Amino acid sequence: MDEREPVTPGGLRLDPACLSWRFSRASGPGGQHVNTSSTRAEIRCDLAACGLPEAIVSRLIERLGGPEARVVSMKERSQLRNRERALEILAERLDAALVVERPRRATRPTRGSKERRLATKKADAERKAGRRWRPD
Repeated sequence: MDEREPVTPGGLRLDPACLSWRFSRASGPGGQHVNTSSTRAEIRCDLAACGLPEAIVSRLIERLGGPEARVVSMKERSQLRNRERALEILAERLDAALVVERPRRATRPTRGSKERRLATKKADAERKAGRRWRPD
């Protein structure tokens, strides 16, 4: 994926200028390859500078816990695959943060559920009463 190509979470296009990359050496197994190549990819996205509407930016900042989204990928052996993976994860996180949950509509318990609850309470009480010691 070209770094000039903007991430498109939920159909929104991010300004590539708000994305900054950092590369370093990954940890873990891999022998000499891991010790000599900077395959770990970290992407930071400045949410305020992405050119999105203010309502969306405030929602993202509220849901993601700050004015910046940060993703690190170091599972793959190549920097290119880690970059692609980091962009995918960033897009998924932004999509998840933009989802508006439907508010719960309060409901009342049905007659059947009340009767089942009371029957269970009565059975539990009888079971516990049967455990008590009674002098005969």
